[in-house]
Amino acid sequence: MAEVLQRKLQTELERYQGVQKELSRCLSARQKLETQLTENTIVQEELDLLEAENRVYKLMGPVLVKQDLEEAKSTVAKRLHYITGEIKRYEGQMKEMERKSEQHRETLGKLQQDFQRAQGKTPARD
Repeated sequence: MAEVLQRKLQTELERYQGVQKELSRCLSARQKLETQLTENTIVQEELDLLEAENRVYKLMGPVLVKQDLEEAKSTVAKRLHYITGEIKRYEGQMKEMERKSEQHRETLGKLQQDFQRAQGKTPARD
């Protein structure tokens, strides 16, 4: 009985650790997106300060290429929209992972109690 509970406990612990690892990965990706969001927001603010006659250059590899101001604004706006969508998606994933994590924690607690009870009921061997 105790051995079966121990295996279940080990399996549940591995699932819990997997969820925690995935949650950590999502958090890291979300933090990178937040950084990109901040950077692109600053770029958008800078582009909004420019006038139509100002020149804008885009870095493509090692070369600066002239770009139309409206095209640059549009590109940054699309990028901001995409990043915001990705952040929302990761937030949804993180909520789901946290819910699963809580379920695994509860299951682990119950299994630990059952395992401890089972160990207490087994006679001591000399």
